[in-house]
Amino acid sequence: QVQLVESGGGLVQSGGSLRLSCVASGFTLDEYAIGWFRQAPGKEREGVSCISKRDGGTWYADSVKGRFTISKDNAKNTVYLQMNSLKPEDTAIYYCAKAWSGYCTDYVPSYTHWGQGTQVTVSS
Repeated sequence: QVQLVESGGGLVQSGGSLRLSCVASGFTLDEYAIGWFRQAPGKEREGVSCISKRDGGTWYADSVKGRFTISKDNAKNTVYLQMNSLKPEDTAIYYCAKAWSGYCTDYVPSYTHWGQGTQVTVSS
């Protein structure tokens, strides 16, 4: 049974940092790409970052390039999102998701399984 569980969200001041974790079960990270998405109130879900299955190729939304870093630990079957220099506009629920393939995309329908989300709130 595929399951994704996020953790690490919280309340942080502008300029601060958080590290999100996504623990996967029911599959291994060398089979599928994992994406991070976020959804703010009244807005559509948007892609934030993604890491591919094998070579660790990554993708970032322009809004987070240079501030966020995605990584994974295959031994722990866990994907991380290190978020630095956080801004109030980063406030959202953050979700990790398993893609249908091993390659990154920000196309939401390409993701087959989703975690429950973790709230990130950045105060100004």
